[in-house]
Amino acid sequence: MAATGSEKQGAKAFYVTTPIYYVNDAPHLGHAYTTVAGDVLTRWHRQRGEKVWYLTGTDEHGQKIMRTAEANGVTPQEWCDKLVEEAWKPLWEHLDIANDDFIRTTEKRHTDRVQEFVQDLYDKGEIYKGGYEGPYCVGCEEYKLPGDLIEDEQGTKLCPIHKKPVEILKEENYFFKLSAYGPKLLEFYEANPGFIQPESARNEVVNFVKQGLQDLSISRSTFDWGIPIPWDDKHVIYVWVDALLNYATAVGYGADQAKFESTFPADVHLVGKDILRFHAIIWPAMLMAQGLPVPGKVAANGWLMVGGEKMSKSNLTGIKPQDLTAHFGVDAYRWYFLRAIAFGQDGSFSWEDFTARYTSELANDYGNLASRVAAMVGKYFDGALPEATAAGEAEQAVQDGLAKAVAEADRKIGEEVDFQGGILAVFDFVKQVNGYITEQEPWKVAKDESPEGRARLATILYTAAESLRAVAVLLNPVMPESSQKLWDSLGAEPVLGALAAQPMGDAGRWGQLSAGATVTKGAVLFPRLEEPKKA
Repeated sequence: MAATGSEKQGAKAFYVTTPIYYVNDAPHLGHAYTTVAGDVLTRWHRQRGEKVWYLTGTDEHGQKIMRTAEANGVTPQEWCDKLVEEAWKPLWEHLDIANDDFIRTTEKRHTDRVQEFVQDLYDKGEIYKGGYEGPYCVGCEEYKLPGDLIEDEQGTKLCPIHKKPVEILKEENYFFKLSAYGPKLLEFYEANPGFIQPESARNEVVNFVKQGLQDLSISRSTFDWGIPIPWDDKHVIYVWVDALLNYATAVGYGADQAKFESTFPADVHLVGKDILRFHAIIWPAMLMAQGLPVPGKVAANGWLMVGGEKMSKSNLTGIKPQDLTAHFGVDAYRWYFLRAIAFGQDGSFSWEDFTARYTSELANDYGNLASRVAAMVGKYFDGALPEATAAGEAEQAVQDGLAKAVAEADRKIGEEVDFQGGILAVFDFVKQVNGYITEQEPWKVAKDESPEGRARLATILYTAAESLRAVAVLLNPVMPESSQKLWDSLGAEPVLGALAAQPMGDAGRWGQLSAGATVTKGAVLFPRLEEPKKA
């Protein structure tokens, strides 16, 4: 996405990341949920006039990738190349994701810098050699604590996330002195209470660290699909150390100091709650050890559930995003998950719920409002937006409602990473405008052909159209395609310029649409759905 002219040049970029996703399979709804959230957040900040950098990518090393490639009869690199180019990148393009970079952990710009980072820690005495034996989940690429495991009916120890048996691994590894950073981390959490979101996630991390941290095994010697330890090529770097460093290597760490200093650290790391500890404990400890600044915020989203199970490929509940976009459209897809589920909490998906919300809120409340207003301007004023000259208390209430919606949405999405709260603030205003039109009954006012009647009708329709102008701006980060259609329908661009360049903070300033603008009734924003499909 092109930068807006109002960006603050020279300022640090508002830097947002998604997790880098394992390419052991094609992406599902859970991956897309986090990526769309990051896209909405960064689009919002762009429209605040801020310099923005949005990073996503793929995690391509580790035992899980190696085994998947072997099972498919190809090399790990061939497997990664195929999945990235045929599944991951095309999906982000399909979902209108405006990321600034896509990092792959097999790229040289990443692997070289990872080796340098780990070598620096080793030279500082932060890494030592030792042995370890314990339960390991290949799906998580993580040693598990005995207390974290669950048992099946036969007493077999299982990973609580993947519900699969863990493997007992014993190997000689290199360790990072993570245990030394427990007090520093607790002090940091205390000084920065908003570092981990939501509050329940923060409490989990704080309690875990208070129990005492173990040193972290940062190498593997039982397989070779990874970045070699620079001082001992019999070992490869632990995939999570490799993966976390993408947030630094992608923005110039060790290669482009100016870019690094103007971007790093991330303002918001968006992560799934199952990888929270890596990002809220290991990652800041690694940065502290290297003398680098820590992130501003780690926001953990909940799980998408289907039939009471976390959505994933391994438990066969994975649903392709394209299954939904083919039925509901891309914009509705982007809107639904952020509106239906409070970010940070688990949420259940069903076709029935999606259909009900689409019909009620998108088609009936929002889409129908846009169609009615355009149709009435066409019918009563030949498609030329009339001038408002007879405003009263009812119009002032709409203006006040808009000011409240803009402030609330900007605070919720822009500051609190509360997508649901921000979207609801906008749709509450949409309901208010619908109520205004119902109460003012412009179709009845139109029967009064006196100058006073015409002035009143003009004011009602201008008020409705100007309200929609603001709604198009507010919803552009969430639903860019339909927002552009509405912007075009209102004839806004010739006077106000491109929709993406509209300052979010200015959305509530009343009177921006010009009288005389050509209003056209375009295609229905959210068409009636065909009979719902079944997953």
